[in-house]
Amino acid sequence: MTGIRDKVGQNRSRLPHVSRRSFLVGATAAGGLALAWSVWPRSYDPNLTAAEGEHVFNAFLKIGDDGHIAAIVPQCEMGQGVTTLLPQIMADELGADWRTIAVESAPISPLYTNTLLVDEDSGAFMPRSLVPDFVADVRSWVRREWAVRHAVMLTANSSSVRMFEGPCRAAAAQARALLMMEAARRWDADWQQCDTQDGFVILGKKKLRFAEVAAGAAKLDPPPEPVYRAPAADPLYGKELTRLDLPAKVDGSANYAGDIRLPDMVFAAIRQGPLGATRLKSIDRRAGMKSPGLLHIVEHERWLATVARNWWAANRALDRFAPVFETDGPPVSTTRIDTALKAALKADGYRIRQKGDVGAAMEARKKISAHYAVAPALHAPIETRTATAATDRGHVRVWVATQAPAQCRDAIARATGLAPSDVTLFPMMAGGSFDACLDHSVAVQAAIIALQIKRPVQLAWSRAEEIMRDIPRAPARAKMTATLDAAGGIDALIARIAAPSTNHEFRARLFDGTPADVAQREAAGTPDAVAVEGALSTYDIRHFAVNHCPADIGLPTGRWRGNADSYTAFFTECFIDEMAARSGSDALSYRVAMLGESPQLARCLLTATSLGGWEGGVAGTAQGLACHSMRGSHIALMATARPSERGLQVQQLVAVVDAGRLVNPAVARQQVEGGLIFGLAAATGATTDYGGGIAAARKLGQLGLPRLSQSPEIIVEFVDSDRDPGGLGEIGVPVVAPAVANAIAAATGRRIRRLPLSTRPL
Repeated sequence: MTGIRDKVGQNRSRLPHVSRRSFLVGATAAGGLALAWSVWPRSYDPNLTAAEGEHVFNAFLKIGDDGHIAAIVPQCEMGQGVTTLLPQIMADELGADWRTIAVESAPISPLYTNTLLVDEDSGAFMPRSLVPDFVADVRSWVRREWAVRHAVMLTANSSSVRMFEGPCRAAAAQARALLMMEAARRWDADWQQCDTQDGFVILGKKKLRFAEVAAGAAKLDPPPEPVYRAPAADPLYGKELTRLDLPAKVDGSANYAGDIRLPDMVFAAIRQGPLGATRLKSIDRRAGMKSPGLLHIVEHERWLATVARNWWAANRALDRFAPVFETDGPPVSTTRIDTALKAALKADGYRIRQKGDVGAAMEARKKISAHYAVAPALHAPIETRTATAATDRGHVRVWVATQAPAQCRDAIARATGLAPSDVTLFPMMAGGSFDACLDHSVAVQAAIIALQIKRPVQLAWSRAEEIMRDIPRAPARAKMTATLDAAGGIDALIARIAAPSTNHEFRARLFDGTPADVAQREAAGTPDAVAVEGALSTYDIRHFAVNHCPADIGLPTGRWRGNADSYTAFFTECFIDEMAARSGSDALSYRVAMLGESPQLARCLLTATSLGGWEGGVAGTAQGLACHSMRGSHIALMATARPSERGLQVQQLVAVVDAGRLVNPAVARQQVEGGLIFGLAAATGATTDYGGGIAAARKLGQLGLPRLSQSPEIIVEFVDSDRDPGGLGEIGVPVVAPAVANAIAAATGRRIRRLPLSTRPL
């Protein structure tokens, strides 16, 4: 690596070194792949199963003779409403009656690959500015082709509507054309003169129900290009329709992995050792085998599972077996994590983004610095990790919530020695996930247990196991250094962020089946642009740079709702507030002055402060601001918060969001409100200390999560827009902590630079 001094004391950065030879080899290899893959067949047919009286139109739609329309959803429903949003898009384009819409989970197929997420992830992983265009184009093409052929059906990064609005609408348009063609054939008319409305094909006064023409329509060939429906007078798109999953969730009929019941099924509990390179060393077999109700035990190199006729008996038996584990290397601890982050922040970093001449600008003026720190953040979903598995003659069936079904299936196949074709996966709804369901450990464990005991089994992690074995969002530290111009505005800014290389770990775990501790060690020290995603992305600053300082913290880390933006926004928005205070400026006007290239975000900010009654952020007002852009959406938040005898009291959150077109405004509001509460949880808790490789917390009540009585009044407004939809699942998360921290500074004069919000010294 070549070191590049940025002239700010010890703040050095370096870029990955690309030799001429490696460049040529890489380009040639990519070209060879492009040539080889260009002749590989790339035509995929739908692999849907049709029930009796049901007709497959394409990969996204089936229509029955009884009039029901089955919308195929390729994304995991984990509370974000995707099983309403994608069907709503299809129903609108199809001209369907909303009351006839049903939902099915998509089977594993290349047709449902999330190529948008692959493109975005690749762009962040290796920015185009670091490689020539033709190499970037070939690499991007190869990644997309690889993703399609491996059916990378990821649900993540607020991408469901952004990715699938186009394919769903095109599929509905093609199905609509077929329905009109069949109706026109019966009427001896031109199909393009027909229309659809409320579940009927219409031509003047003539009408035929979809059900009447579905069988014949499914046998026809669609037009070569989708023919889209003209805008309707009363479109379904944009309406606050009732969520399709809501009635079943309310009456309890919705099925999760833990609701599956199979003949002769038994229940399993599991005990896993400390985080790291851990092996099962011994168990107290004599005491354990006397456990009431115990049926089987399954010993694995890394865990022990007990099986009984009910889960409680299985879990109690684990205590009697008293498994002992041994771990290679130093154990994970909070002290070790913090020491590694501090050391990484002082060491050379990698320059990920840069604009202008930062070094020269920093030399010209006095430098102002501030340090920030965030702790690991746990997922803490309501549903603990659960999977149900059954075997039949060398074949295994698994019911599990997963955000990457093809990779989950492959992980099971690798661990059991089965072929992927011998693994049948039934994707279930998740009772919350926040990206926890990108880890497939529980599915693999359930399959191994079922194969060994030769009967159906349901494995559920205890709450303590869920917390202790969670792969959290990465902790991070930052040093923000700026110089101000004569007017007090920011002339140059460098963000040095120490964090582990989470994205490299995640890829190795998900696609290669690498154990978490091995992936963590292999990724240590590697630059990762995703680890600093969102830093300084909001403001137009003349000179700025973002450096990633990879930290070897020993703790495996993973994706989380908001990912790196959840801490980079905290660093940026708190520091901007500090610079505004230092220059004697109002925090609102100070921000707006730097949003000349982000008019949508400026509008959100001005609207939020107008709705919230912004008083200038002066001492005693207890008001704080934060704004952020990510995944094609923009948000501004005004928080009112102050310390009280009962602790931190957040009284009000006023958010204004520009997320483009809204498929369903009610679901959009739910997503932003949920993101704000999730962000509040991260601001006040959602973490644990570590010692001896084990998390200190065991229960939800020990995570410092906000209770209903501590939840603030929330006001959410959307900016009217006709641009393409932006992401909504994550946008509410990053702004809460900085807005609340800035409100506390206004209320008390004290700056908090640590998450969860704490006055502990850095």
